Amino acid sequence: MKKKTVSLVLGSGGARGMAHIGIIKWLEENDYKIASISGCSMGALIGGFYAVGKLDNYTEWLRELDVLGMLKVIDFKGSGGLVSGEKLMQKLEELVGDHKIETLPIKFTAVAADVQEEKEIWMNEGSLLSAIRASISLPLFFTPHPYNGRLLVDGGVLNPVPIAPTFHDNTDMTIAVNLGGKVDLSIVSEEHLDTRSVSAKIKEYLNQFALPDALTLETGVYQVADNSFDAMQGTIARVKLAAYPPDVEIEIPRNLCGTLEFNRADEMIAYGYELCEKLHKEGSL
Repeated sequence: MKKKTVSLVLGSGGARGMAHIGIIKWLEENDYKIASISGCSMGALIGGFYAVGKLDNYTEWLRELDVLGMLKVIDFKGSGGLVSGEKLMQKLEELVGDHKIETLPIKFTAVAADVQEEKEIWMNEGSLLSAIRASISLPLFFTPHPYNGRLLVDGGVLNPVPIAPTFHDNTDMTIAVNLGGKVDLSIVSEEHLDTRSVSAKIKEYLNQFALPDALTLETGVYQVADNSFDAMQGTIARVKLAAYPPDVEIEIPRNLCGTLEFNRADEMIAYGYELCEKLHKEGSL
């Protein structure tokens, strides 16, 4: 049987983006061929690794990652953001190498935002790692990334589910993954289940750097900004998807996990895979 070709749109949403891995795995196992990827933030990172053929490398690293391991690739010396991103990008280069986007076997576009000009920037040529770094530049957290004379931030600021780059694809269908879905009240926060919660471990680690409470408290500036960014992305995504509906939308609740809970890889990957299985049984996928 001929595989259905797919334009896959991978949205932004921090650690929830690990669900993209499970979704990709399910599609591969069920006669779908991913022919094009448009990604924003975490979606650009995972989509880029998949386009190179090195997603397994990144997945293996994530599965072994604990909270302290994650924090050790974060360097608190940014300008215009807490983190410069240098250590993280060095690690990503170890895992994938650097590649020219235009040479990848799958059409790939990473989306970032130029907030000075208030416009989306589509990166579909040049350095893959540079495009990923621009697309993941979460405001306040990462330093904005210089790219072709612009300073770019996370594409989720303007378009968290970037469908438009796929409009002219010659594929059978478009599948969009929205990580900013409505809150699922049945999801119990890990912090209520674990007395050594992720946020507590992060705060303990951050105390080494003598950072102000505004950056480490749950009611501090960073946490409020992060929660606000999530809510904003969810609203923008609903508007964009209503204007340009894909053939299939896969919606991930925005409270599935915290932005930095990358230590929950197995759980997030399984969630993405099982959600696809559920949608398939319902006839939606």
